[in-house]
Amino acid sequence: MSQTAPQTVDLLIEARWVVPVEPHAVVLEHHAVAVNQGAIVALLPIADARTAYAPRERVELGEHVLIPGLINTHTHNPMTLLRGLADDLPLMVWLQKHIWPVEGQVIGPEFVRDGVELAVAEMIRGGTTCANENYFFPDVIGATYRRMGFRAVVGLPVIEFPTAWAKTQDEYFDRAIEVHDSFLGDALVSTSFAPHAPYTVSDESFERIRVLADQLDIQVHLHTHETAHEVEEEKAKTGLRPFQRLQQLGLVNDRLIAVHMTQLTDAEIEACAEAGVSVVHCPESNLKLASGFCPAEKLRRAGVNVALGTDGCASNNDLDMFGEMRTAALLAKAVANDAAAFDAAYALRAATLNGARAMGLEDRIGSIEAGKQADLAAVRLSDLETQPLFHIASQLAYATGRHQVTDVWINGVRKLAGRILTDIDTDAVLAKTHAWRERIAAIDAG
Repeated sequence: MSQTAPQTVDLLIEARWVVPVEPHAVVLEHHAVAVNQGAIVALLPIADARTAYAPRERVELGEHVLIPGLINTHTHNPMTLLRGLADDLPLMVWLQKHIWPVEGQVIGPEFVRDGVELAVAEMIRGGTTCANENYFFPDVIGATYRRMGFRAVVGLPVIEFPTAWAKTQDEYFDRAIEVHDSFLGDALVSTSFAPHAPYTVSDESFERIRVLADQLDIQVHLHTHETAHEVEEEKAKTGLRPFQRLQQLGLVNDRLIAVHMTQLTDAEIEACAEAGVSVVHCPESNLKLASGFCPAEKLRRAGVNVALGTDGCASNNDLDMFGEMRTAALLAKAVANDAAAFDAAYALRAATLNGARAMGLEDRIGSIEAGKQADLAAVRLSDLETQPLFHIASQLAYATGRHQVTDVWINGVRKLAGRILTDIDTDAVLAKTHAWRERIAAIDAG
């Protein structure tokens, strides 16, 4: 009887542990992931993989756990260049006296490009392989992500006042459609609508967004109920809470990615669950700006899809999704007064598959399953900071640091190898960052 010849594949990654995320809370020991043409072909025991596949490249990770690449479901990555500019200030002082004045003088294609380059380098080194982006000049943002081989959903901004990106409502929408069309069919970059917030977007614009989002089959990425002040201001103006207004306008549906959501009633939580809304929890940004507490465990128990995001580096101050997982889990326990709330396995799911689901990408990324794209991160757990090792998920959520990420693949392409970025000139990125630091500091001082 003749034996079947091994199937040739591009890559075989053999790991001490694999956490596929789906099925939930499963840890597989001594498993391998076979990858070909950017996609996952199979997940199976190492011994079986060596019989079934003939890889062009084999990577052995004997002290590592292989996880899906982390997904940052809300960020403003050009603002990485504003990291630490004005800390420990009240929200409106921070915005009106520092962030907005500086942005007004530096925002443009070069600032956006260089900020995204710095952010991509940081994210890859932290095991993040996909970002849900929300900033101006989405054409430049998308082109930069594409050039760097990083996966992203790029927000198409809409706001009611003139900016460097667009001057009128019609111009925001015309440019949005143009950028959307330019990335149609792209392997890594797609788009969503990114209206800023209920208090900066008119009913007319929201109605146009609702119609266009349906026509274009894209998500709506929106800051919502970030602070109590925002909610009270809307009630005074319209007699409605912002979420009620969004309901009346038809925006509360399974396309809505509602970011922050620190001020929620039980009825609003139930409405999110019924409509299929995804909520992005940004715990560290909310804590730093004293914005309030997202009821993440209540949302989870109600069946709402809860994802995680860092927000921008101006208000966080990093793009560390391991830190975000830990903070989210700990904060949810305190807010719910329940030590079992938002457990470690769910925290990892919120940082991976739930983010993919929010962005409409759950059929492509977010878990290690055959047929999905090979967006993967390897985390070394032999470091003394993660020993002794009893439970993999707990170690990832509560003890692991992003410095333990050693290898990263996006679409099957290795982006980090032994902690070294494979195709990013870090010296050039740092040189541009230093130049921006001098310019920005002078503007802020003036």
